[in-house]
Amino acid sequence: MSADPLQPIRDQIDTHDREIVRLLNSRLELAAEIGRLKRSSGGQIYVPEREDAVFRKVAALNQGPIKPEALTAIYREIMSAAIALEKPLQIAYLGPEATYTHAAAIKKFGASVDYTPIATIGDIFTAVEKGEADYGIIPIENSTEGSVREALDGFVESDLKAVAQIYLEINHALISATPMEKIERVYSKDQALAQCRAWLQRHLPHAQLIDTASTAKAVEVANTEPGAAAIAAELAAQVRGVPVVARNIQDRNDNTTRFFVIGKKASGPVGGGRDMTSLVISLGESAASHSGSLMKMLTPFGSRGLNLSKVESRPSKRRPWDYLFFIDVSGHFDDAPMKEAVAELRGYCPLVKWLGSYPAAG
Repeated sequence: MSADPLQPIRDQIDTHDREIVRLLNSRLELAAEIGRLKRSSGGQIYVPEREDAVFRKVAALNQGPIKPEALTAIYREIMSAAIALEKPLQIAYLGPEATYTHAAAIKKFGASVDYTPIATIGDIFTAVEKGEADYGIIPIENSTEGSVREALDGFVESDLKAVAQIYLEINHALISATPMEKIERVYSKDQALAQCRAWLQRHLPHAQLIDTASTAKAVEVANTEPGAAAIAAELAAQVRGVPVVARNIQDRNDNTTRFFVIGKKASGPVGGGRDMTSLVISLGESAASHSGSLMKMLTPFGSRGLNLSKVESRPSKRRPWDYLFFIDVSGHFDDAPMKEAVAELRGYCPLVKWLGSYPAAG
């Protein structure tokens, strides 16, 4: 019988595996030492700008055949294990288990940290402020339905900072133990219902749409209530053992949600034009009584070459017709042009609040 031609290749793979495991443990030992030094000096365990630098460095080193997204996923878990060795992190997310926010949290922090489901976005802010969680994950805006109101309102009242961001593709499923033709009520978070509006009008035009605190909570209801269905991630159906009636029911195939990581300490600069900063600004009475007030607010950024990627207004809830403007602008808050722009704004705006700086999307 001839020798197995695959054996020499398998032997080489075994050799590589031994070396990979040895190097991984060596890397984690170094990370643990960094953790000890950070704890002794009061430094941050999770450093978003360092994380961004590692991912960019690894991507630049990659010559294939491994795909960039696969390499990123591998290094996400390596870094998650390293963080867990440095200090166990507690991450609060909009729960219960298997929400999109939960998926975004795992995408950002990996499998080696501890996760806590929280019922509302406001409670996530509170948990981080009180030290019950090291960081929180909150949805901030969706590509189809725009900003999440509770998240914007939370930033106005809180001193927490946005320290990192995550983008997650959103694929909704209709989940129910009831056949499609007998579904009378559809539960989900308001944004998820809105993202599937056209599909629901075509397939369930007579169903009552009911808002819930989270998509995963909607699945819990659909699992126990006859005639009820939920819109949620397919993972939520798997976790709770509820059948999927229809898949990919979102109205747009490019449906994506942006999430923020919120924490007590702001992130340092990445540099090289790879930072983003979020601000909230009030023009006060000038917005209603003076022409060109909005242009005056934007000019300090444009005149310094700072690009604005988002400008959104929200009622301040303090007095009628008073608006807050939420702005995303390129650059870090500590960059000289940004400091100059903010100083100029503070000369005539009653409120200019820094919500955080974070690495731009890679």
